[in-house]
Amino acid sequence: MAKRTASKSVNIKNKRATFDYELIETWTAGIVLTGTEIKSIRDSKASLADTYCTFINGELWVKGMHVAQYFYGSYNNHEAKRDRKLLLTRKELRKLAAESKNPGFTIIPTRLFINDTGLAKLVIALAKGKHQYDKRQSIKENEDKKAIAKAFLN
Repeated sequence: MAKRTASKSVNIKNKRATFDYELIETWTAGIVLTGTEIKSIRDSKASLADTYCTFINGELWVKGMHVAQYFYGSYNNHEAKRDRKLLLTRKELRKLAAESKNPGFTIIPTRLFINDTGLAKLVIALAKGKHQYDKRQSIKENEDKKAIAKAFLN
């Protein structure tokens, strides 16, 4: 059976993640999805806003991820904001669980994409929340980068 390639690449980002958090380490995890969910993701009808990951019974779950209902789905259509299980190796899960128990650390999804074989993957990151003054520093750095880029173009 030949693998189907997507006509356009799916790359859904959590834009608030790098602003609100300092990303320490990243992992790429698979996601357990139903048929209509993967079709919606291939149509780029998903959002990572206000999502986070948590451990339930030793398994990693993503909460708050919105995948719009598939337009052509029938009574089998999925719930838009259901919890979805993430797939990582046991070694990665143990390491992630140990590091996320430290105060101030959390696990957040940063990017959702479809890989070369047609499977949906979620890039998750161990993150530490930024303070207000760190956020101001990030804004200042971005403005400086834009000013430098504009100066080179002129």
